[in-house]
Amino acid sequence: MTATIDPAPAYSFDNDDPESAGRHSHLSDILDGFTFARLGTLGDLTGKRCLEVGAGGGSVARWLAERAGAGGDVLATDLNVRHVPIGAGFRVQRHDLVSEPVPEGPWDLIHARLVLLHIPEREEILARLAAALAPGGALVIEDWATEFGNLTLAAPDAETAGVIEHYRDVLVNRVLPKRGNDPTWAARVHQVMVDNGLVGVDTAIEAASWPGGSPGAVLIAVNVAQLREDFIAAGFSEDRIEQLYAAVHDPRLVVRGHFTYSTIGRR
Repeated sequence: MTATIDPAPAYSFDNDDPESAGRHSHLSDILDGFTFARLGTLGDLTGKRCLEVGAGGGSVARWLAERAGAGGDVLATDLNVRHVPIGAGFRVQRHDLVSEPVPEGPWDLIHARLVLLHIPEREEILARLAAALAPGGALVIEDWATEFGNLTLAAPDAETAGVIEHYRDVLVNRVLPKRGNDPTWAARVHQVMVDNGLVGVDTAIEAASWPGGSPGAVLIAVNVAQLREDFIAAGFSEDRIEQLYAAVHDPRLVVRGHFTYSTIGRR
């Protein structure tokens, strides 16, 4: 009898998808302020060696390059680097965190945002990232905790609120887990860093309200557009999708953004 081997889960949000450019823009608008504030707590980055993992649209890598200066070295990596700008003051490398070793360091700073929560091998990867730090180097992992419901802060009617909560339930509990996502990962990063010998581990948590038409609300529509077939297979009908698209552009809707956990540990 031949054993059946399940295929590895596909990465949830492919950079080749037409919606991906908008995704990176929205995520930058939503998260860069918090990310830059957290990275700013690490002190002067002049001359530092920085690795940006899962660089997406490259906004964080650009910020790091500006602060590392000509004497520093910033490497931006991604499984698909099509949206990472070339010639923006940092190096770019296609890289698979799962199957390839961490790019040669050691690194004074390694940053990964909304990356490990999508990868089943997240704990093993974090261990490898920690090991790639130079003495005194910092590992910064930022991920969303998505297990919490009650996203709707205000809505024009109960039907609209119900559509938003139905979306979250389908995305978090049915669609993303099949692709390797762990909605509880963000809250576990702190302990995993401690278990890997990092010191001075510190976690800050932020969430904000997203009114209809804002990048955070519109990101909901982008999520569904990229995973439309999965949503329909999970019982989120075409009519429901159209309701959702209208809702996230309605300024009367206000949703709570996911809790962003930003955890820093040093070697």
